[in-house]
Amino acid sequence: MEYIFMIIFGICIIVLGILNYKGNISSIHWYNRTRITKENSKKYGEAMGLGTIIIGVSLTITAILQMIFDIESLWLITLVGVIVGLVFLLYGQFKYNKGIF
Repeated sequence: MEYIFMIIFGICIIVLGILNYKGNISSIHWYNRTRITKENSKKYGEAMGLGTIIIGVSLTITAILQMIFDIESLWLITLVGVIVGLVFLLYGQFKYNKGIF
């Protein structure tokens, strides 16, 4: 039962990612979307949403598997998911916002 919070957190991140993926980028910090044009808003939301969804799914899967098997090496799923998710997030930032800052 100690992984319930991680499951809830992962599901919240997945929901946020789905909202971003559908084009609602208002949840992304205003500074990170300052140079997003109206035409690129949907593509930016898709890139950021996909990265967020991947991170949320990796957290949720890890928590569920940890509850079942309780093997410490399962944290590698979260590590890989966060790295892949960050790649998508950085791709969206560099391509549509012309940089991180």
